[in-house]
Amino acid sequence: MAGRAAVGYAGDTMKTAISLAFGCSLAALAAGPFAVDKTDPEAAGMSRARLARIPVRMKEFVDAGKTAGVVTLVARHGHVASFDAVGYQDLASKTPMRTDTIFRLASVTKPVTCAGIMILVDEGRVSLIDPAEKYLPEFKGLKMNPCGTLAGYNCEAVTPSRPVNILDLMTHTSGLPGTVTGREGPPSTLAERVAGVSRATLLFEPGTKWNYSNIGIAALGRIIEVVTGQAYDRFLAERIFQPLGMKDTTFFVPAEKASRVASVYTYEADGLKLVTMPQPKFPAPEGGLSSTAGDMARFHQMMLNKGTLDGQRILSAAAVEAMTTSYTGLMKAGFAPGVGHGFGFEVVREAVGIYRYNSIGSFVKGGAYRTYGWVDPAKDLVGIIFMQRTNGGGDVADEINSFMAMAAAAIEN
Repeated sequence: MAGRAAVGYAGDTMKTAISLAFGCSLAALAAGPFAVDKTDPEAAGMSRARLARIPVRMKEFVDAGKTAGVVTLVARHGHVASFDAVGYQDLASKTPMRTDTIFRLASVTKPVTCAGIMILVDEGRVSLIDPAEKYLPEFKGLKMNPCGTLAGYNCEAVTPSRPVNILDLMTHTSGLPGTVTGREGPPSTLAERVAGVSRATLLFEPGTKWNYSNIGIAALGRIIEVVTGQAYDRFLAERIFQPLGMKDTTFFVPAEKASRVASVYTYEADGLKLVTMPQPKFPAPEGGLSSTAGDMARFHQMMLNKGTLDGQRILSAAAVEAMTTSYTGLMKAGFAPGVGHGFGFEVVREAVGIYRYNSIGSFVKGGAYRTYGWVDPAKDLVGIIFMQRTNGGGDVADEINSFMAMAAAAIEN
């Protein structure tokens, strides 16, 4: 009887949580247009005084010489509660950081690429269990090293038990290495980049382990091109950026917006050092986007709203659910404690993952230059923090940890 009572209690708790989440999503949908040009902490059910502490704390990191500048945005119940910029977009010129500063997103690009694939899944043009070789001949005949990255006796390449599929690519469980070097220098097109897969050796059986693979995400972008007959970046612009009003999101920043692009720095013992960034030759699905905090808040709010924003449906609710489910079980996955991996996003799956006041089920993604976005469905909360620094803590950088906890701590009701 005690066991039955426990099950009943758990079921009631789950029903309550679902009801609350459904109520939160309705609140977001009823909030009207998602506007990043005005803040309304009260409508968001958040403390204005506590939110005001966020830029003060971020400015402390700037003053300590840890980062040149930071932009933070918090939204809840479909309202932007705070949107702040501190520090500098460029240290040499002392150009102030602005809320519309453009950042190199690095791997925050990955969930956007995965959303592009899910549009095709929604339309029945692609299945998640399709072998990648169905669309890309580079994947045919791939061999696996049974010793992983090791070499020695009995490590001759063998045929894996099944081919790599699209779900494997989305979750970094394909067995592909992080990248593949070209035979004749750096590639000049996405097709050339992905062609290198034919020279790869899988590190493990597809679906059995986790290994972060940029070339795997690049392949997803190429699949979009093959299936649609469109350039990958054009497809994203037409199906995601334009409908969502993401006017500053692009793989190639136009000349008239170049003055808004933040400089990238690396943190060294004697201070921040400027990093010269090369101009991209082609759109990189694994990390090539540039965008603003406001634009990426729109993308994350769409995900929180189960695929829709301001009357524009980008993804089905089923696609969003699929993207934000962890598929990696007990594997060590992701770059923060307590997470598993969904499609492009990491998903908080256990208690240790709530150390930043995230709820279990939150989905998050960070980039190599300390760009970070997350959605906490249980709190109906979206957070964006953007910097441009190549090192210093990764996804658990002090600035990110502080911001995420402070955002959740500002919730009043």
